[in-house]
Amino acid sequence: MKQKIFKEKYHIFEIEYKKSELPYKSVDEIISALQVKIDAHPVIAFIAIFDQYKHTSSLEGGEINPKIKAAKNIVFCFGKELPTPEVLAVRPRSIGVCETDDSFILNFLEAPNETANKTMEEFVKSLKTYIY
Repeated sequence: MKQKIFKEKYHIFEIEYKKSELPYKSVDEIISALQVKIDAHPVIAFIAIFDQYKHTSSLEGGEINPKIKAAKNIVFCFGKELPTPEVLAVRPRSIGVCETDDSFILNFLEAPNETANKTMEEFVKSLKTYIY
C-alpha cells in the first residue's frame, strides 16, 4: 500500500494488484467482496456503488484513459461521531476500484480518522488473502 499525494494536495492510499494475485476476475467481484466487509462491520453504513466509468463514458466529451477498462466506487460512512458540522465535509468515504489490462488498482482518500484509514487499508489488503 502506497501513500501518495494526488494533484499536489489530496492524500491518498493506493495499492495495485496484478490480476493473477487476486481470486477476483472483475471490478464487480471486488466491489462485492468489499461490500460484504462493509455490511459485516458494526459501525460502517453502506451507501451506494457508483459506476464512474459508465458515467464518464455517457458524457459528451467524457474522456477515459484507454488503459482503464472499468472503474467503480463503493461509498460508505463510518459516522460513529458527529462532533462538529465540519465533519460532514469529509464524509462519506469511498474505495475506488479500477481495472486495467493486467491489474486492479484500489485507492481511497485519507480520512481524518486513523481508525477509518486502518480499516479501509485492512479491507483492501485482505482481498489478496481471501479464498472462496
